[in-house]
Amino acid sequence: MSKKYTAEILGTFILVFSGCGAAVVNDVREGMISHAGVALVWGMVVMSLIYALGDISGAHINPAVTIGFWVAKRFEAKYVIPFIVCQCIGATMAAIFLKILFPDHPTLGSTLPYDGSVWQSFVLEVVLSFMLMFVILCVSSGAKEKGIMAGAAIGSVVGFEAMFGGPISGASMNPARSMGPAIISGNTQHLWIYLVATILGMLAAVPICQLICNGDD
Repeated sequence: MSKKYTAEILGTFILVFSGCGAAVVNDVREGMISHAGVALVWGMVVMSLIYALGDISGAHINPAVTIGFWVAKRFEAKYVIPFIVCQCIGATMAAIFLKILFPDHPTLGSTLPYDGSVWQSFVLEVVLSFMLMFVILCVSSGAKEKGIMAGAAIGSVVGFEAMFGGPISGASMNPARSMGPAIISGNTQHLWIYLVATILGMLAAVPICQLICNGDD
């Protein structure tokens, strides 16, 4: 399993360093990348990692996805905690690198409720995470996000969700992605949203996917 653990650390590092890095650079360069550009980076990096790591670890790169696969009985319980630890390590390492590169940036790409109430962001994160996990379960093979179109499908969902959800909640859909930058930048006041709502949303997707994909016509 060491290869799988290493792949999850590296994959989550690349995810957070690229996506949060795009947000930070966009701030530093006064909108040069644009919000649409940042959303595109998130979608493209997820797609690329699925094609690169899908056959090794399944390219979960997200604790909520790992938990979702486990609840769906596609992933062994004994690997859940190690996977989550590896993902959190990768995300935190990425945030540390961003802090070194951009020491004066206040958030390092943290997900924050940018507009509206905290509960608005909470509900939006639940829905966004539900949609993402539903697609993942439908296109993945077992507990692995792999296949000719899996990367494109999942990357597209991440991209369009980041596009329209980002200005409200930050469009996390990933506890590790939110935790790393929040801890390193010190913006932990709303971190609970992205730890709880993402997992709830992905858990809700499991029975719905099973009903649609495995149920009778």
